[in-house]
Amino acid sequence: MRSIDRGAGTRPAAVASSVTDVLDWLEGRRQANTYNTRLIPLAQLSEWNLDLGTGDLVHRSGRFYTVTGLEVANASRSRAQWQQPIILQSEVGILGILLKDIDGEPHCLLQSKMEPGNVNLLELSPTVQATKSNFTQAHGGRTVPYLEYFKDRTRGRVVFDALQSEQGSWFFAKRNRNIVVHTEVEVEEHEDFVWIPLTIIGDLLRVPNLVNMDTRTVLSGMLTVRPGDPDEVPAQDAFRSSMAPGPDRAYRPLHSTVGLLSALTAAKANSEMRRRLKPLVEVERWQMRDGMISHDDGLHFSILGLEVEASNREVDRWSQPMVAPRGRGIAALVGRHLDDTLHVLVNLRMEAGAFDRLELAATVHFCPDNYKGPSAVGPPPRFADVVRDARPEQVRFDCVHSEEGGRFFQAQTRYMLLIDESLPDEAPPGYLWITPRQLASLVRFGNHVNVEARSLLACLGFLT
Repeated sequence: MRSIDRGAGTRPAAVASSVTDVLDWLEGRRQANTYNTRLIPLAQLSEWNLDLGTGDLVHRSGRFYTVTGLEVANASRSRAQWQQPIILQSEVGILGILLKDIDGEPHCLLQSKMEPGNVNLLELSPTVQATKSNFTQAHGGRTVPYLEYFKDRTRGRVVFDALQSEQGSWFFAKRNRNIVVHTEVEVEEHEDFVWIPLTIIGDLLRVPNLVNMDTRTVLSGMLTVRPGDPDEVPAQDAFRSSMAPGPDRAYRPLHSTVGLLSALTAAKANSEMRRRLKPLVEVERWQMRDGMISHDDGLHFSILGLEVEASNREVDRWSQPMVAPRGRGIAALVGRHLDDTLHVLVNLRMEAGAFDRLELAATVHFCPDNYKGPSAVGPPPRFADVVRDARPEQVRFDCVHSEEGGRFFQAQTRYMLLIDESLPDEAPPGYLWITPRQLASLVRFGNHVNVEARSLLACLGFLT
């Protein structure tokens, strides 16, 4: 760890140069603050009530979010119809990363942020990760550091800016603004923030439960604009060379970007999935038991209560309901060469809560625990066997990361990048072959690539 000397009267800003630097700094922030969480019955949540009429979990202020019910029909999946609890949060938050060149090298400013649902509590978060309730101080708490860089256009140049979806299985029509700003002005130091060179982001993404979901989704929007040297990328590494900047005569995508957009638009337009919000008390097969809301067969997820203490958050103490999934998920992007160009197979995936109902998703995305035993929801999804049977030499990336720790309790997904040259030349119904570069370009428009696929794209784009 080094520092930037700004002269007399100023404190140096922390600048990491290695993964060890980052881990040591993060541990220092952990030791400097107090973090505690405790599971409690939903009935004991302070400031939250079960509405007497609807049964919905609502905050007394009417702000933040609500846990309500959702009814789904014609979903064209293993279960065509179902009902479930879902988080309703109409506010559009800001997920922003600040970039700055330090000694001629681009660095991003990340923060050590405690989220109550994180497995390790502390993870690397974007410069700004804030709901509208946070940055308008609806809770009466502290101001959000560095927010002005993403609100005041005179402080820097916007590199990436798009509204992106969140987890469509647990959120209803939730979107956040993903934004990257490059600044050349002096940036005030804050003890919970550190400058990290883009060159070590790939190594950090290989550390389990370190780089949080919000950072990963913003990173996925930087891939078409970040600097790089194609001569540094080994030609034998298919995934890394697929994202190498600069001209490439061997680059021959199977479909034009316009053709891919047309296929995605047609799939959205032709979707017959119907959904409607309904009172939580009317949701079938979900019951309150042991202080939490769970499904009759014990699968899918539960809604539980959590009491939180964090000395460096906007407020020091609070409690909240959270979604706790059953088991660890798997999200795998599988690629192969078509016409000597690496393509990845993406799924045109419908999700009950997705803003547009359907987005491009990983080749395989499921929770194995939901497909086991007598209560299994059905056979595992297509291509699950490709992940299960993958040989070590086929696996280019394999790491467990946490999902959004502000709403989900210890939700983890195993993210994988695989090569399987035996996959069919022609994509089966509901799938598309697309190059990684094309997938990265679609992220810049928003609501085209789902959040798990964006995490995979970040891992691919910064692959080391």
